[in-house]
Amino acid sequence: MAVIFNKRRQKMKEVLTQPRADRRRLSYVPDPEQIRVSADRRGRHVLDADLSDTEYLEKLRMLSLRYAADFDVLVQREGQWRRREGIRAQASDISATGLLLRLPSEHPELKPGDKIRARFNIPPGAMPEGFESGVKIDATVVRRFEAQGEAGQVEYMLAMEFAKPLTEYMQRKRWGYSVYSASALLLGTVLFIMLLRTESLIYFKYNMVLYLYSLIAAAFLLTRYLFGALYRDVPINPSYTPGVSIIIPCFNEAEWIKRTILSCMNQDYPVDKLEVIVVDDRSTDQSVERIRDMIETIHNEAERYATKDRLFYTVLPENAGKRAALVKGVEMAKHDLVVFVDSDSFLDPTAIRHLVQPFQDPKMGGVAGRTDVENKYTNSITKLQTVRYYIAFRIMKAAESWFDSVTCLSGPLSCYRKDLVLKYADDWLNQKFLGKPATFGDDRSMTNFILKEHRTGYQDSAVCSTIVPSRVDVFLKQQMRWKRSWLRESLRAGGFIWRKEPFMALFFYVGLIVPIAAPIVVAYNLMYVPIVHGIFPGTFLLGLLMMAMLMSLAHLLLRKSRLWIFGFVFCLFYEFVLLWQMPVAWFTFWKSTWGTRDTPQDVEARLKKEARKRKGGLTG
Repeated sequence: MAVIFNKRRQKMKEVLTQPRADRRRLSYVPDPEQIRVSADRRGRHVLDADLSDTEYLEKLRMLSLRYAADFDVLVQREGQWRRREGIRAQASDISATGLLLRLPSEHPELKPGDKIRARFNIPPGAMPEGFESGVKIDATVVRRFEAQGEAGQVEYMLAMEFAKPLTEYMQRKRWGYSVYSASALLLGTVLFIMLLRTESLIYFKYNMVLYLYSLIAAAFLLTRYLFGALYRDVPINPSYTPGVSIIIPCFNEAEWIKRTILSCMNQDYPVDKLEVIVVDDRSTDQSVERIRDMIETIHNEAERYATKDRLFYTVLPENAGKRAALVKGVEMAKHDLVVFVDSDSFLDPTAIRHLVQPFQDPKMGGVAGRTDVENKYTNSITKLQTVRYYIAFRIMKAAESWFDSVTCLSGPLSCYRKDLVLKYADDWLNQKFLGKPATFGDDRSMTNFILKEHRTGYQDSAVCSTIVPSRVDVFLKQQMRWKRSWLRESLRAGGFIWRKEPFMALFFYVGLIVPIAAPIVVAYNLMYVPIVHGIFPGTFLLGLLMMAMLMSLAHLLLRKSRLWIFGFVFCLFYEFVLLWQMPVAWFTFWKSTWGTRDTPQDVEARLKKEARKRKGGLTG
């Protein structure tokens, strides 16, 4: 836990998975002139592929991706397999189908066509989540060549193709066991929770309020997991490709904005149906220069991709906030659907194609995609957020989507009907709460406007990844801001959600009461009962453990990742740290400062604080 509470303020190096750059920047964009019509060397474009077969297409994409790598590999020839001997090489890049190695010397005995065995450990972050594991796999040498190293020296390179893809290898060696184990343990956990709640019924007469809360909280959580399990995506209709305008609001995001822009342009979506608009909110760093550089670079791609006609940027005349930047982008948009993407978030190449599918329902007003953590392997703080993010989207939002009533279309990736955003734009921009401007929680706020009269959904296959806080102080400020906006917007939604599907309405109100009352219940069980009655809160702690098991095992089942253990870490961190932000949020949820960026309200608050300090110093 020492890493978790480390509050060093120096710049932390983020650990990111590094995909190998393709020769073409827009490698996933369909070629309108069909100059590249056959499958390329990575199997990306298959004209005859069934676009509705998302599982097959995702498998093709996973097999095609290559990642920069730097780890040890032992290459063994026949006769060496039982001994720990062979050629020790260094990985240069890796994919699900093969490895590119740097050899220590020429090694003429290795020739194309040779059968070999490779032993290596894939370190966390080298490939997507779930691949971190030891590997011992048969392979074939397919190519040898010389290359020039960074220092100008000659490097001897060896390319090998695995006998079976790593996806198949992992399924047989580790993923399959993870699924079976997690499924059995999940079933046992659910049954044990139900047994604990049966005990609550027995002791109900001794403390009606406490045990009623316990029953309601357990029922609420279990039903969320149930409906989350029942959730299914809207399948792709190949003929449904409505026009989409992607809006990227940017403020002081020089480090990530270029990658965000490229990911939004490099979409497997018809060229004439997609545009990208970047709106800078008067950044004070190098964001505008980075935006201009990336746009000029993309404009130099082949003319057949019409990049000059569908990628542009504007800079607001003054810092006006994220909502103003988004509305400006929507006003510039020419298509009927608008997608909001945060400036530190990166879209998967098929994200837009998946995201628009629920809009085949004319009553659908907005749809959220799934957000994964990009810098998941940086430290313990980012790892626990990885589990939390996945459960929040794949279980919690998926459960709400069962009732077409997702209560927060999250900022990293969400899509709306343009006419609805413009309809509510003035109210959104001028929203106040208790006389204070509502400067954050813009995603929940717009969702409330849409949800009041329309449906909102979730599309799990529309994936983006985002950079999350890797420092505790920034993370805590973000969580406080989210709790304040959650309280404010939940109070708003409470005024109309009862008109929705009855079970969803009950779902919502219980979900509002349980977190608000949680600090009181935890304090009663962990402090009042042991101190006043001298009773160890074993049953309560066991219940918390079971809730943590539920989160961790669901992540293991669905992601097959070794990060599942951080579900327990998150639950501990939540109970002993984050939970106690809730009482603070009760009494400060009208505040309009972000705490993590200099909005006009943050600048005003800082100046007032400095003035108080100066006044105190003069008085002293």
